[in-house]
Amino acid sequence: MGKNKKKKQAANNFLQQAEPTELWEDEKEKPQVEWEKPKEVIDTKLEGEKVVVFDKIDQVYEPGFYGKELGDRLELSMCEACLLIKRERIKVFRDEREMSFQELYEYACTLDQRFPHKFRVYEDLRERGLVVRTGFKFGCDFRVYERGVQLKKGPKSAKEHTKWIVFAIPEDFTMSFVELSRAVRLAHNIRAKMLWAIVDNESDVTFYMVTRHKP
Repeated sequence: MGKNKKKKQAANNFLQQAEPTELWEDEKEKPQVEWEKPKEVIDTKLEGEKVVVFDKIDQVYEPGFYGKELGDRLELSMCEACLLIKRERIKVFRDEREMSFQELYEYACTLDQRFPHKFRVYEDLRERGLVVRTGFKFGCDFRVYERGVQLKKGPKSAKEHTKWIVFAIPEDFTMSFVELSRAVRLAHNIRAKMLWAIVDNESDVTFYMVTRHKP
């Protein structure tokens, strides 16, 4: 076995042997949000890698801070759009034909081979009532805020900053210690905690937290 392969396997073993962390001290009491069917389902349009909302933007954005507002439109990521269509909050049209959840999900998988794991983690976090945003600018999959946080621009309190950055990975994922160290350093630099969300073959998600400790 080559030297680099040994290092990657060692890092993978480290994650497998680590104790899973919980997003609440008592996992038995973790909140599970019950979603009510909305009074109105909003029409949206598939445009490339985004789903776009043109009308009644606030009805999609505000209950949970979904999407990114760009002028007179709201752009939803594929994870956001798949969850919202699954919850019957939006309808997605492609070439004037309505898409089913399965059609949109399969389309997203053609764009990103990691989508099944990312979507499952995203759904799990949302089911816990957490505010979840894309982690692209931080080099991770998601950035996550505590429950009850109201997203806003400008100065923020400590509670209003990102609490976790999350990487969604399958249970057979491997990495090097260098990659693991880089991810931990990234979280430390923005004063967040780093979570590895491991999705097993039964689509169950387990969170592992790796932290930085100075000797």
